[in-house]
Parts: sequence; structure tokens; C-alpha cells
Amino acid sequence: MALEIPEVVINRLPVYARALADLAARGETVVSSQALGELLDVTPAQIRKDLSYFGRFGKQGRGYNVNGLLAKLREILGIDRQWRVCLVGVGRLGQAIAEYGGFRPQGFQIVAAFDANPEIVGRQVGGVSVRHIDELDDYLRAHRVDIGIVAVPAREAQSVVDRLVNAGIKAILNYAPITAHVPRDVVIRHIDPVIAMQSMTFYIKRSETPAAK
Repeated sequence: MALEIPEVVINRLPVYARALADLAARGETVVSSQALGELLDVTPAQIRKDLSYFGRFGKQGRGYNVNGLLAKLREILGIDRQWRVCLVGVGRLGQAIAEYGGFRPQGFQIVAAFDANPEIVGRQVGGVSVRHIDELDDYLRAHRVDIGIVAVPAREAQSVVDRLVNAGIKAILNYAPITAHVPRDVVIRHIDPVIAMQSMTFYIKRSETPAAK
């Protein structure tokens, strides 16, 4: 039976890969778990434990080969290839996503974009022509798409997610401010900055000095 890898470990791997890429860009060839941990605010023991799920890396007292470990993490994460992405919702947020330059260098190419607004349909955004949402199902049947990004209003998000799932999309990034539901074999990640800020205000409030009585 395959070893069950905790989701929190998987979520840390891209962080490790990004740090290693930065080190490689600076010409570093070897890094210790101690140095890597200091960069990321993670204990060296945690780094070693996380990596142990995938094999043995580095040598005690000598650290990790930066390029070698980076290549292995890219292979584990599947970012050593190109992934085809479609974007549904090209309002202000969707346009910012489409025009973000950080996707393609990391292996994610937005190949199609869809919206219902006739003033947006037909425009070129981020190098792709925006199609009408009515074309979504036919497009997905005719073209390979690996990941769907949903950036529509909350009231429309679940129906869009359902259409992506029905077309066979197995990975969805949801920017709509709702928790969309998917089958167990589909991976969905919810990105909501308001929720993130609300969780931070808990810590700010808790650290406030109580008012003098």
C-alpha cells in the first residue's frame, strides 16, 4: 500500500522548491537543512522529515545539492512539465490572473479564458482571446485542460466548478468567496484573502494590551 503523505507536507514542498530556485539563481550549490530552515522559518528536523517521505537526500554534514534537490522536487510536484490552464471569469480579478507573468515560467500556461460579459468577450487578455462562457463545455471536450481557475462571483461559482468537473478537470483553483464542493477525486484549493485577513486579526486582537480599567 502506498505511503500516505500528509497534505501539510505536500503544501510545503513548493515552498522548499522556490527557496532552492532562489539559491540556485544566486549561484549556491549546496545548502544545509539548517540554512534552508532559517530561510523559511522551518526547523531543520521538519525539513528532513518532510523530504524523507520521498527518499534520501543529501549527506550528513555536507547538506543538499541545490540543483539536484530542486530537480527532484520539481519532478515530485510535476512542475517539470507544462500544464494547460483555463480561466473562467475575466473581471478585474480574472484579468489580473490572466496577465500575471509568474505562471508560465513555473510550467502553467493559461490557454483559454471565458466570461459572460459581452464587453469582455473577444478581448485579448494575457495573450488569449476571451471566449463566451457558452463555449466552455465544447472547448473542454475538444482540448486538453489540466487545471481550471474560477474567478466568478460567488453565486455562479458552484455551477462553473460543476461544469469543469463534468468535463474531467481534476484540479481547480477557486477564487470565488464560497466553499465549492467537488467529488473526492478532484483537488480544489480555495483562495480567499478576506478569510486570510480575518484569521490574522484574531492574532492581532489577542496580542492587544488590555485597556486600563
